Amino acid sequence: MTNYALLASAAESFVLKGDIVYCKGPQELVSVEGGYLVCVEGRSQGVFEQLPERYSGLPLRDWSGKLVIPGLIDLHTHAPQFAFRGIGMDLELLDWLQTYTFPEEARYRDLAYAREAYEAFVRELVHGATTRAVVFATVHVPATMLLMELLEASGLITMVGKVNMDRNAPDNLSELDAKSSLAATRAWLDEACRREFKRTLPILTPRFVPSCSDELLAGLADAQRQYELPVQSHLSENPAEIRWVAELRPDARCYADAYLRSGLLGGAGCPTIMAHCVYTDPDEAALLKQREVYVAHCPTSNTCLASGIAPVREFLVAGMRVGLGTDVAGGYSPSMLHAVAEAVKVSKLRWRLVDQCAPPLTVTEAFYLATRGGGSFWGEVGSFEPGFEFDAVVLNDDDLPQACADTLASRLERLIYLDAGSRVLEKYVAGTRIGL
Repeated sequence: MTNYALLASAAESFVLKGDIVYCKGPQELVSVEGGYLVCVEGRSQGVFEQLPERYSGLPLRDWSGKLVIPGLIDLHTHAPQFAFRGIGMDLELLDWLQTYTFPEEARYRDLAYAREAYEAFVRELVHGATTRAVVFATVHVPATMLLMELLEASGLITMVGKVNMDRNAPDNLSELDAKSSLAATRAWLDEACRREFKRTLPILTPRFVPSCSDELLAGLADAQRQYELPVQSHLSENPAEIRWVAELRPDARCYADAYLRSGLLGGAGCPTIMAHCVYTDPDEAALLKQREVYVAHCPTSNTCLASGIAPVREFLVAGMRVGLGTDVAGGYSPSMLHAVAEAVKVSKLRWRLVDQCAPPLTVTEAFYLATRGGGSFWGEVGSFEPGFEFDAVVLNDDDLPQACADTLASRLERLIYLDAGSRVLEKYVAGTRIGL
């Protein structure tokens, strides 16, 4: 596995001055107006109202009056779906996959098409507030390698998965059988290891149980142990999907248990992200917590594809690991600021219409999920506390009237809700400035 700590050797040491906002916990928003944020060799040394003498010799980058926040973490997105975002929002998940997603993903066997589409996807990530992302590619090894090359060159830190699917998909997209799918996956992993990417990590990616045979899932578990890789997939997103899994895996007591029985659900040495978890009941939630699985809450796609509203408040109360994802193109916007706003909005609907004992998320809590919550999948990422990797974004809100925004928290909230394109002035990932 790639050790991102190695990036510190190429990182800069400097001081950012600006209006700094970050989270220490789900309910703890820290704001320092005109503060000093210190980076030494890729790690934060903390935020100060006055610059300590010991850092006075570092270069000062003065963004006075601008908001400085931790880089946002997208725990779940689909790079090949970026090209058709905003289309097919009148369908539910399974019909949407067959009508739009699978035909589009089949096009990525054409490397010229893949390059054009993936370059657009990477440009969008670079110019937005996202600094790290966990990304689905397609079943195609050459196109997946191309995506990894483009992301590596971007300076972002990402995890990219070649998708596995050997059943219940169109013939022009489904892999022939488990054996061929596993062979292609190992060839991809060997090539990725040979390239020695510094910022782009492979992640095993069974699409979901309906598209992966029992043999394929078992083989991926063997590969996971051999290569010591993380895992990403989908879980309990849609009622029809859940019923389908129950038919395919009658041995499993719940959807998550199907992954567990295949050896692909968290635990020691197998860091795992499961996207959605909309219909996760208390028993399934307890299993996810026990296995230390990360839930990637994707509020925009859950709304657009009529999946439902994930019980995020219950997850937080239970002490589960939760972050946010854009889930492009089920989610039409690649903006993580938009995902923060949507997380608050859908939680209000759940509180009003489903469970009035589960209060809606606050903006602080949703911002925490998009930073420190999801960032912890990488370790100490997503905050400006001392020792955290230095991911930072400088945002411009000068064009927004200031009359009612008399605190940094209110300025941040308004930027979250009024996100209307790129407001990013400068961006750092693990202490390295990214060219915008």
